[in-house]
Amino acid sequence: MSSEPLVDWSLIDTVLLDMDGTILDLAFDNYFWLEFMPTVYAKKNALSLEESKLYLANSYGAIEGKLQWYCLDFWSDRLQLDIPELKQSVGERVSFRTGAVEFLSFLNKMNKKVYLVTNAHPKSLEIKMLNADFHQYFNDLSSSHEFGFPKEEQAYWLALESRYGFDKHRTLFIDDSESILESAQNYGIKRVLGILQPDSTRPPIEHSRFERINNFLRFINNE
Repeated sequence: MSSEPLVDWSLIDTVLLDMDGTILDLAFDNYFWLEFMPTVYAKKNALSLEESKLYLANSYGAIEGKLQWYCLDFWSDRLQLDIPELKQSVGERVSFRTGAVEFLSFLNKMNKKVYLVTNAHPKSLEIKMLNADFHQYFNDLSSSHEFGFPKEEQAYWLALESRYGFDKHRTLFIDDSESILESAQNYGIKRVLGILQPDSTRPPIEHSRFERINNFLRFINNE
């Protein structure tokens, strides 16, 4: 006996997709911020690796979820390092999640409106596109920095809807962040889905309020 499909596409006109941890493997960002950056910062400031990791972890945690947390210019100024240049230096590590390209092509064939909606800084978005070509699959790509609010805040969704004119009752949103999924749901986005394993090198997320998927091919196979 067949189960219900993951999404009833007859009820969806617009698909909003996160970037890091959703269409792209979060392994790149975790490597950059948690491994590469502590090494670079330790060398620059004559610290031990342990001291560098502790300082950066405290710095990251102090503003997590705020717009500055995602801002490469903020971190360049705060750490006195050229963060975009450092990111690009390891850009070959950027990679798609399993089935992401096939899923994007699938959405295009169904003539859905598809928007990339990311909290990533525009410079980070540019680096990702240089190393993983995906812009052609989207009607538009936007960074929350353009609106002045991160996706965690309701003001972001109001600004996004104003820009794109989508019907939130006929919209699917996919993101790896629990707090962002909650924000989208609170705004009234009809269907929200999470990602089970945003970072392919780390264990899946064990507990979540939201249904999560791990392979976009499930959509194509109508599972």
